[in-house]
Amino acid sequence: MIDRFKIINDPVHGFINIPSGIVQEIIEHPFFQRLRDIKQLGFTNLVYPGATHSRLSHALGAMHLMQEAIIVLRLKGIKITEEEEEAALAAILMHDIGHGPYSHALENNIISGVSHEEISLALMREINKGLEGRLNLAIAIFEGNYHKLFLHQLVSGQLDVDRLDYLKRDSFFSGVAEGMIGLERIIKMMSVSENNLVIEEKGIYSVEKFLISRRLMYWQVYLHKTVIAAEQLLTSIFRRARSLVKSGVTLPGSPAICYFLSREFTPESFATPHVLEMFTRLDDTDVMSAIKQWQYEGDAVLALLCKMLTERKLPKLILTLEPASATEYSEACNIFKKEYQQASGQNIPDDLIKYFVTVGEVLNKGYDSAEGEIKIINKDCETNDVYKISDMLSAKAFSQITKKHFLCRAKIKLD
Repeated sequence: MIDRFKIINDPVHGFINIPSGIVQEIIEHPFFQRLRDIKQLGFTNLVYPGATHSRLSHALGAMHLMQEAIIVLRLKGIKITEEEEEAALAAILMHDIGHGPYSHALENNIISGVSHEEISLALMREINKGLEGRLNLAIAIFEGNYHKLFLHQLVSGQLDVDRLDYLKRDSFFSGVAEGMIGLERIIKMMSVSENNLVIEEKGIYSVEKFLISRRLMYWQVYLHKTVIAAEQLLTSIFRRARSLVKSGVTLPGSPAICYFLSREFTPESFATPHVLEMFTRLDDTDVMSAIKQWQYEGDAVLALLCKMLTERKLPKLILTLEPASATEYSEACNIFKKEYQQASGQNIPDDLIKYFVTVGEVLNKGYDSAEGEIKIINKDCETNDVYKISDMLSAKAFSQITKKHFLCRAKIKLD
């Protein structure tokens, strides 16, 4: 029994048991260990200095909550075999394995047109080859192809262990108390009805608190205007770098960064072991190392963008309910052109202003029934969507998808 598992001390959940077998083999795999060097919250530490935790710690935390959920379901008579448990733990461990550096900020910039979910699945299949097919069941659960659908819903759903962990973990490390949720009670209230994950009626208030907390965390942490501004700056840096590389300019950087800047990819590209291997060389350190070098490059636009990020001279970002008008965008461009001319003594060509003045939108959807409902089951075994039976106005309001538009303009500090 002593050799059955290892123990990790996690600051959020306490001691986490790591079972022997497939789970330990995944954790020790280089593809998984790479997540140590990818921050869970990207540039959020520019606002909340403590938010520097990794995707690896989140994956371990989500695995721990999966263990807890399976214990609860078994106590309620839900049959889950040891093989299914191991596969579910493997699936949740690898759910974020396809994230690239700075996650969502660069998802369509370093590699355009390929989502992290598609890359995660490709990496799972590559690891599965080395494990001689022992991850077949884990992959089926991850894709939602296994007949016990509730296992997939624990991995990916409106109330999955992924969300339960990242809300509490991100709240803990950022210091934003609004994200603290009663995840222990939510897990204790979990059950299964007609092959779907449900929450017992006694747990409805904890679910409502979860929905409210998630929405508040989006505005206060994930979609904080300073974080969006930094992400826009990073996006502009890689747009400019890719444009320069396409025009024949050689930029310094790690082999992996240079490889992906000079090529275009499709989801099918990741069926190639070499492309996967190059991708797994990428992490946050590659990006920041490149940016620190590019700030001294000959291209004035790239150098200025990089210097703004390394010195935390972030753009001004205005969030509004309506898109910026052509007049507002033109005014922002003129302000930047004036600042640039006064600071450098030179005029910036109009076709380069797009790297310094950008527009876009952000979405906050605390609860979207189109992605699957959170079902509440009562004593008569009747199930209902939490949105329909909640008596909290806030819970109903939080089901609405809020869209905000932004106008982002770089600032040049004049000496």
